Amino acid sequence: MPDMSASVSLAMTHLVPLAKEVDENKVTPGVLGFIVFAVMAVAVWALMKSMNKHMGKVDFKEAPADGEETPAPGSTGKASPAKG
Repeated sequence: MPDMSASVSLAMTHLVPLAKEVDENKVTPGVLGFIVFAVMAVAVWALMKSMNKHMGKVDFKEAPADGEETPAPGSTGKASPAKG
């Protein structure tokens, strides 16, 4: 594994002059803030799409109150295998 200290020190020598140019009274998120926000937005969109797909697979029928299982109309009464 290569030594990272050389690349870190090189990066710091380039970033330190940029930090001196920043106005201390006006700090904005900049491009990095936009990129982080965009990645988080895409991740939330993907999670919601996945959740919607999984919620579509859920069967919301309630079990009978008396404890006996009654087959749904049009079914054979056999349990269907779980979908994976």
